[in-house]
Amino acid sequence: MGVATFRTAVVRTPGGPDSIEIIDVPVVEPGPGEVRVEIAAAPVNPVDLAVAAGVFHAMGVVDQPDRTGLGWDFAGVVAAAGPGVDLPVGTRVAGMVAGFDRDYGTYAEQLVVSAADVAVVPDGLDLVAASTVPLNGLTAAQIVDLLGDAPAEGNWLLVTGAAGAVGGYVAALAPDRGWRVTGLARATDEEFVRGLGAGFTTDAEPGWDAVADCAVLGAQGVALVRDGGTYVGVQPSAEPAAERGVTVVAVVAHPDGPRLGDLLARAASGELPARVHAVVPLDQVADAHRAVAKGGVRGRYVLTP
Repeated sequence: MGVATFRTAVVRTPGGPDSIEIIDVPVVEPGPGEVRVEIAAAPVNPVDLAVAAGVFHAMGVVDQPDRTGLGWDFAGVVAAAGPGVDLPVGTRVAGMVAGFDRDYGTYAEQLVVSAADVAVVPDGLDLVAASTVPLNGLTAAQIVDLLGDAPAEGNWLLVTGAAGAVGGYVAALAPDRGWRVTGLARATDEEFVRGLGAGFTTDAEPGWDAVADCAVLGAQGVALVRDGGTYVGVQPSAEPAAERGVTVVAVVAHPDGPRLGDLLARAASGELPARVHAVVPLDQVADAHRAVAKGGVRGRYVLTP
């Protein structure tokens, strides 16, 4: 009897969409505190395109001798649970994996992860929609953590890229901490941004108490912050320089099962948008990457194994 295997998408020598391969790897059983998930859906995020293009290999943060796995977040069904795990087989879960330097990812038929890093998907949310929440939702929640509680005076927050996946979640979550949010986006996105409860602009003037720079404006984003204000970026390796007493920090997204549970509940209730643009078979991963690279898409391409 042969060894059980599953399919997963990887790059050996990164070079964009054409370098993505789907290979068979052995099934691994979960250890203590772990679950093996049969993946139902895995979104394509911009960071995946950068991994496949070799951006992080060139920066020296990926050091895999054989292959690098693609994909950061997922939704699926528990197929096996290790010792000390109280998630029954068949439970619908979602989660994310962290870090660039790994030989596995969520573009796969199966995945072994820490049970603490997953959250149960509410009954009212389908797995394809649920898969789009973990990476972007947790990144946004952790951006809001870095912003902290808004001061009573000086609580005007500008969210750049407010119609994007992370920006939309920041705009929806920041008012919980007392921030008065305005979203910076294209004119065509005004209805969506206002639908989050945020103000809207297509052309921001300087003077904001804080900027959550989800559009990666960098130094331009810092310039929009008032003296002594706060700038939160989304690229830890490329924070812009601080100036005028502005606090400059960048988010490093990490798994957080309990926090994700709250975000999934909000998505199930419609409070947070779970936007799916298209569902694509894993075999068409290269085409999905090419489509995302063209830009302008609101919502995620989601891969199904």
